[in-house]
Amino acid sequence: MADNVDVLISSGAVPAYSHPGDAGADLTAAEAVELAPGARATVATGVSIALPDGFVAFVVPRSGLAARHGITIVNSPGTVDAGYRGEIRVTLLNTDTEHPYSVQIGDRIAQIVVMPVSRARFIPVTKLPGSHRGEGGFGSTGLRSESTEPSTEPTTSGVLS
Repeated sequence: MADNVDVLISSGAVPAYSHPGDAGADLTAAEAVELAPGARATVATGVSIALPDGFVAFVVPRSGLAARHGITIVNSPGTVDAGYRGEIRVTLLNTDTEHPYSVQIGDRIAQIVVMPVSRARFIPVTKLPGSHRGEGGFGSTGLRSESTEPSTEPTTSGVLS
């Protein structure tokens, strides 16, 4: 179920999908930048878009840049609202502590994902309803995955649990 959405674009290289079925279209650098180890820089793409109402674009890292060079996006995902008409710029971070990274004009530096978005209506209440999770937050589910499925291995008594 792939809906096509018309996104108006001015200037810059048009974002392109590398493979059929990809969620993210590649954004390319419109300027050269040298990222020292641990440094960040906001890189121009030259791309400005007009999204239809009810849609948002998220700018996300490219997995290959992260895995091979430690390059990520500081505010990932970067949010491009439907009403924004300025240039999409990408704040890259070099997480490598030893090697600089050079961005050249035309390099694929990020991906843009266009999605429909719901508009929330926030309703003030004095108390929230309960839930299974409750107030459990950071780290509340533990470090290791534990199965909730019954075991197919016999216990010491020879009975399946």
